[in-house]
Amino acid sequence: QVQLVESGGGLVQTGGSLRLSCVASTRTFSDYALGWFRQAPGKERELVAGISKTGGSIYHADSVKGRFTISRDNAKNTVNLQMNSLKPEDTAVYYCAAERGAGPIFTPDYWGQGTQVTVSS
Repeated sequence: QVQLVESGGGLVQTGGSLRLSCVASTRTFSDYALGWFRQAPGKERELVAGISKTGGSIYHADSVKGRFTISRDNAKNTVNLQMNSLKPEDTAVYYCAAERGAGPIFTPDYWGQGTQVTVSS
């Protein structure tokens, strides 16, 4: 069992930045592909960014390319999402996720509890 705990959400104005972090409780962190999903009200949950277990392969959804950057630190069991140039349409609950596999695109085995990101216009 892997527990994922997110932090870093909040309220920000259009054009602002936020950094989401997720800490995983596992001794085999480097065996897992990791990613960030989001779900806005009335919409399906979608993959925003994913990173392979080695960090060598990365995916960003077209809607966030050039604005968001995913990274991982295998020594600290963390995965981060740097979000710049935020837009109101980025407003959603953001979930950290993990799968025991290669990645960077994956179907999660584990989910965090979610953190709210709200971008005001």
